[in-house]
Amino acid sequence: MNIATPYLLFLGDAADQLAAKTADGIAYWRRETCVGQLRLPGCKADLRLKDLTLDEGKAAGAKTLVIGVANRGGVISAAWQDTLLRALDLGYDLAAGLHNRLIDVPALAERARTNGRNLFDVRQPDRDFAVGSGQPRSGKRLLAVGTDCSVGKMYTTLALEKELKSRGVKADFRATGQTGILIAGSGVSVDAVVADFISGATEFLAPANTADHWDLIEGQGSLFHASYAGVSLGLLHGAQAHALVMCTEPNRPHMRGLPQTKLPGLRDCIALNESCAHLTNPAARVIGFAANTSGMDNAAAERWLKATEDEFGLPAVDPVRTGVAKLADRLLA
Repeated sequence: MNIATPYLLFLGDAADQLAAKTADGIAYWRRETCVGQLRLPGCKADLRLKDLTLDEGKAAGAKTLVIGVANRGGVISAAWQDTLLRALDLGYDLAAGLHNRLIDVPALAERARTNGRNLFDVRQPDRDFAVGSGQPRSGKRLLAVGTDCSVGKMYTTLALEKELKSRGVKADFRATGQTGILIAGSGVSVDAVVADFISGATEFLAPANTADHWDLIEGQGSLFHASYAGVSLGLLHGAQAHALVMCTEPNRPHMRGLPQTKLPGLRDCIALNESCAHLTNPAARVIGFAANTSGMDNAAAERWLKATEDEFGLPAVDPVRTGVAKLADRLLA
């Protein structure tokens, strides 16, 4: 799916800033594609973008109204519908990553048909995929993997795209989740792909390319997470990655959503991810670590990063605190 930009980001009646994390991500990474934000009365989130009405957004060039907020249950609130319907009348497309699909709301589906507008439910692929072939393909690919889910794989690959492009390297972020798709404007939400086709969907997402081009593939889940390992494995096989970045959160007490399960060690994670990746690319290797050290003070974060570098002989960064230049250096060496 390819979503037209610029965006007007719809925050609705968000209860707090966290409820607008999708819009936050878009505004952080693709601020140049956002003409402003639209908030309803009672909204408690703020992206520090210009507040615009639908008419003002259209006048500013917005093509898609992005629902960048999630409520309990991920449903399309009745309180939003008048705004969404009027947006379709004004010529906006709509995009959302909620569990509740835009196309399943009869009034929105009918109004979109009447006005010839597009409804983008980014969690749901808009095409079928072949099964993965595992056949070698040209170009270079990096995949972010992790000790757990929600440890910064999207942030790391986006930061690497920015760093590589600043050096004149051909590189593209390849989105595999709903927020990443809204940031990039295209991608495949692999957690909504039927299991047999995950590796094929990843091959489609990061196809053959020129020898000097890097595809930076957003990872999902973890091979060590009992809930999401299947998606992680399909991505590993389909990515046919030359390089892996191991993402982690050092102080996390247990696997996300699994309080009975401790995080695996980094050495075990490297061994299993490299072993699984070798099925489709025997040269795949971990080239460094990206850590979310937000739970540490500066001194503790520096100690952890240095100790990890000393132990493994690989660069260790926090993309927020330190940037990802060390990872880029290693990747291009």
